[in-house]
Amino acid sequence: MTKRVIKVILVMALCVSVVVPMRAATISDIKKEKEAAEQQLNNIKSNISNIEGDKEVVSEEITELDMQLVELLSTVEILQQDIENKEIEIADAQGQYEVAKADEEAQYAAMKRRIKFMYEKGDVGYLQLFLESESMADLVNKVDYIEKLYEYDRNLLVTYQETKEKVLLLKENLENEKSEMVELEADLKAEQASLQVMIDEKRETVESFNAQLAAAKAEASAYSATIKAKSLEIKRLEAEEAKRKAEEAARKKAAEAAAKKSGSTSSTGSSSSTSASETIGSSAGSEKGKEIANFACQYVGNPYVAGGTSLTSGADCSGFTYAVFKNFGISIPRNSSAQASCGSAVEYASAEPGDIICYAGHVGLYIGGGKIVHASTQATGIKISYATYRSILTVRRYY
Repeated sequence: MTKRVIKVILVMALCVSVVVPMRAATISDIKKEKEAAEQQLNNIKSNISNIEGDKEVVSEEITELDMQLVELLSTVEILQQDIENKEIEIADAQGQYEVAKADEEAQYAAMKRRIKFMYEKGDVGYLQLFLESESMADLVNKVDYIEKLYEYDRNLLVTYQETKEKVLLLKENLENEKSEMVELEADLKAEQASLQVMIDEKRETVESFNAQLAAAKAEASAYSATIKAKSLEIKRLEAEEAKRKAEEAARKKAAEAAAKKSGSTSSTGSSSSTSASETIGSSAGSEKGKEIANFACQYVGNPYVAGGTSLTSGADCSGFTYAVFKNFGISIPRNSSAQASCGSAVEYASAEPGDIICYAGHVGLYIGGGKIVHASTQATGIKISYATYRSILTVRRYY
């Protein structure tokens, strides 16, 4: 058997598995399936919104971290340039130190030579100065010159020594400043590495969000396609149902005409019980409220589902009233305690169809005649009860 044949068989099998149940399903079944798909689609859309919100937060954090990293890199670059300049200053100071040291040593050597010369000559030098001097003033000037020469040598040596010490101190300070900058550079580079790790982690998180969004959007697209297919199937079945009813009505009309023609009469019994629509119709109140009550009553018998808001697939007490009012474009709170706190307060004696009767932890929709329609329990589902079956806390009107 070739792969092509296998594919054809699989496609036919899938068609059978999908199409046959659709044909066998009732309009009510398909509507429930559609509403379930719509609920799932809403959940997915909410999830998509949450993911996009989380992604936006992380993206903003990445932007902030990127700005910090750029600033840090700029700081490191400036610091490195400062270190290079400091090294140049240190080298210059070292050169000055070598020059000052050489000058000191040269001056010290010159002094030693002069002192040695004077020592070796002793008093002969002064005697020679005396004999060679033209006058006493000339002698004094020559002795004074020698003393000044000694003083000059000594001062020059002290100056060179001080210069050498100052340059040495400058060099040490420069080296300390460089050491501090090198240490700061190491700290900044460690901080840079830490920031980069954080940015990489958050980018991975964003990629994860992107993957989640892609999966959620694909799932949403699948549910949208399912909803569209269910809608088309409902329209088709409703058209078939309308056609069937029209044909049945035509047959019934023809039969009645034939019976009337033959003189036969038929009578039909009337129900002794009062229907919910009759109860609503006979009650006082606005047409809008009656319309809301009539709409709600058509879902009697549908299931109770905790946390649900589907009129067909299931709802809890507040989810039932929430869904009924939503059908009329009226927004009310989702939970029972909030529904009991909003809207306009009404006395029970003045309650009209469409009002919400509020109990402790429960709500129901008033339909007139002292009755409510409500999502009661999982055992009973949506049903009609007397409004006073429990203690009434308040009555609220939202229309």
